[in-house]
Amino acid sequence: MRPNYKPAALALAAALVLGGCAGFSKDSGFDSVRTAVQERTGAAPRWARSDQDAADIRATVARTLSSGALTADGAVQIALINNPGLQATYAELGIAEADLVQAGRMRNPGYSFGRSTRGGEIEIERAFIVDVLGLLAIPLRTQIERRRFALAKTRVSAEATRVAGDARRAHHAAVAAHESVKYMRDVQAAADASADLARRMAAVGNLSRLDQAREQLFYAETTAQLARVMQASLSERESLTRLMGLQGEDLAFRLPDRLPDLPKAARDVADLEAVALKQRLDVQAAMQDAESLASSLGLTRATGFVSVLEFAYRNKSESGMPRQNGYEIELRLPIFDWGEARVARAERTYMQAVSRAAEVAVRARSEVRESYNAYRTAYDLARHYREEIVPLSKRISDENVLRYNGMLISVFELLADARQQVAAANAYIEALRDFWIAEATLTLALTGTSPGASGNGRASTVQAADAAGH
Repeated sequence: MRPNYKPAALALAAALVLGGCAGFSKDSGFDSVRTAVQERTGAAPRWARSDQDAADIRATVARTLSSGALTADGAVQIALINNPGLQATYAELGIAEADLVQAGRMRNPGYSFGRSTRGGEIEIERAFIVDVLGLLAIPLRTQIERRRFALAKTRVSAEATRVAGDARRAHHAAVAAHESVKYMRDVQAAADASADLARRMAAVGNLSRLDQAREQLFYAETTAQLARVMQASLSERESLTRLMGLQGEDLAFRLPDRLPDLPKAARDVADLEAVALKQRLDVQAAMQDAESLASSLGLTRATGFVSVLEFAYRNKSESGMPRQNGYEIELRLPIFDWGEARVARAERTYMQAVSRAAEVAVRARSEVRESYNAYRTAYDLARHYREEIVPLSKRISDENVLRYNGMLISVFELLADARQQVAAANAYIEALRDFWIAEATLTLALTGTSPGASGNGRASTVQAADAAGH
């Protein structure tokens, strides 16, 4: 009698069909990430998945750095394609897609073979085992992983947007610090000239020791301030360098000599909070996380009572006896574990995600209000320096030059006024820097993520997997 392999063949065919439903995409969902990031930053990210991709990125970085002074847009572009941490974040897409593909494939069928002897007779037993519960759970498990894949794309987009915003702010800070060094050198030069003149006048008895000491003290303090400003400039430049992922020959990049001019008018954004809740990627991710956990809760409830359901086709033969065919169903009885702990854990994890989504929404609304107020204040201050303080300082300097030419003030008073004019110009640079940083922060708070956030956060996804029990 020949064995009947029809049940086993049907089970194997079903497994192969279901296992082939999900496959890998060409870009692992990176195209949607590229679109979302480019809409928010004006620059397109790039994922180095091959040696050719890495070579193309390297060529783009070299071309951008060699084209002249590095602009803020150029810094953002380099950061999006060359930041090593961001490249590691892009790999999260591949991991999430692999989980999605794996969810669409059932466990491999099992085959067991046993051979025993009894009184010189040989007994052979064979079994073909299929995980029926895993087979039935494939559609729901695939749906859950598809939601997680969408969540991963949103989180990667949010992280890329955050890095782009940080790079833009770091560029503004580095340029401002670079420009401040230039003005501080002018202050030191004026202080040096004043101290040298005081020393020569004191040597011939035309200046008191007290006045000479004051000029020397100011020169000494100016020298210390220049050292601090130079160190601050180096720190800001290195911060920008890290965000762009530069090293080696690329460290010699050149920054612009000055910050961009203040816009003619400040941005007027209507319905700030509504825009943030609609466009911010961290808000979208929090909502997707809660939806994903809700799906995981459904799977946990569906499989909470029965944890193991396997079907096995068995074939047994003995020496001199007809072959025996049959089947076996293994059902794990919920005597000690009814699955209520897994269901309770999934429910608490879901409620936690809902609360965190509400927290993200509240924080988004608050941050966008704060960012916009800071932006308007920075704009008004920078305009005040540009239209009031700097012109008045220049007018006073011109008047003092006339008074000096008429021998109404001393050279020391003229040099002191020059120092004050440089200080006013430096204060305007700082106000302009604060404005451009506030502008970048507002953009990030409106469309990207929390201006102070970091990391891409996979914790909730892992919790969802644990809650679903797979």
